[in-house]
Amino acid sequence: MVMAENQIEIIPPHGALIAHRGANLITRADLADLPLPEATRTHKPVAHAQIVNALLETLSFRHIQVVRDEYAVSEDGMKMFGVLDLDYQYHDVRFSIGIRNANDKSMRLAMVIGYRVFVCDNMAFQGDFQPVFAKHSSRLDLIDTVSVGVDKMQRNFDPLKNQLGKWKTHELSDVDAKMILYQAFIEGQLEVPNVIKDVHQLYFEPQYDDFRPRNLWSLSNAFTSAFKELRPFQQFKSTAKLSPFLETFAT
Repeated sequence: MVMAENQIEIIPPHGALIAHRGANLITRADLADLPLPEATRTHKPVAHAQIVNALLETLSFRHIQVVRDEYAVSEDGMKMFGVLDLDYQYHDVRFSIGIRNANDKSMRLAMVIGYRVFVCDNMAFQGDFQPVFAKHSSRLDLIDTVSVGVDKMQRNFDPLKNQLGKWKTHELSDVDAKMILYQAFIEGQLEVPNVIKDVHQLYFEPQYDDFRPRNLWSLSNAFTSAFKELRPFQQFKSTAKLSPFLETFAT
């Protein structure tokens, strides 16, 4: 689809991986070729490929498939960042998993889940729920850690779906929508860069039929689509603040 010069394309929510601080994008197969340092008495490195394979296997046991995945690693191969989009959908919204791992003691093995997941090599790591945050200790059981994490993830699908359903059924008058924009940007309650014109255009002149209904979900997508024009870390911070802000209008 060709967009006019002054238009912003709305991209359906999914996992976003950004590598701009020295990390390199690689394929899933390439993860197996990365070096693994020796374990010590207190630190147990875990191969990035082993983590991803354990996650894929655990998801498949629960009949959840990955439809898209991408990864980035630091230049020395010690840090890994990734996003995996799942075939689990609700109201045309796809859920994703964000994952990161480090074998140089710089960060723990962690995963996040949500319908807006953001992973960046500058350590920005955002989702709606974090089911895994594990230290690389000698007692780390990868299979158990991933299995428990996926179980927690599945239990939190329902609260996420409830929020989506609530936002989709929360109708907004044009006056209500404009008041939310006013409070977000003019009064500064959202504390993000001022992209009010972009949000206004995306909400009142939507490019996709799914976002034409005048409700809180369409407004949320207008915000996040406008945020995609920001620098990666600004995008991360702005998106993280959005849900709590909009939830105050859903009650």
